[in-house]
Amino acid sequence: MDPDLLPQLARIGVSLPSKLLAQLDALVSRRGLPSRSQMIAELIRHELADADGGLADGVLAGTITLIYRAESGRVRHALARVQSEYLPEVISSQHVFLEEDRSLEVLLVQGSAERLQQLCDRLRRVRAVQQLKLVTTRSLLPPLHAHGTAEPETARRRASGG
Repeated sequence: MDPDLLPQLARIGVSLPSKLLAQLDALVSRRGLPSRSQMIAELIRHELADADGGLADGVLAGTITLIYRAESGRVRHALARVQSEYLPEVISSQHVFLEEDRSLEVLLVQGSAERLQQLCDRLRRVRAVQQLKLVTTRSLLPPLHAHGTAEPETARRRASGG
């Protein structure tokens, strides 16, 4: 093969907890991939595609699912503080305790792709957060509260009989 046609490769080093590495190896095996590198590259591509999915403009609705270690009330307090900074975007949340001092929290959100991504980035910075996934749709929730904005067009049409 012509060396000029080979893709440019760069090497990186990654440190993982041994349990996570074992899970990665099991995933590589289940998918029949030739190497960890191929799996990691696929995961990175997936994350980059999800970052804004080409939906940088407009309003989205969706969920943010978090799994975190709840060793102390400080973690839940830090997460609540971040959520309070995004009150227009965070519509509701549900929290359950999991085994091994872990918690699962699901946030129902709506807002611009940029604001939702900022919220995810801020939540990821809370040290105990182990997993976070944002799932969005362009379909919107009905208006729940005004937030000082004009009445939505669909509500005006219904009120006027149109």
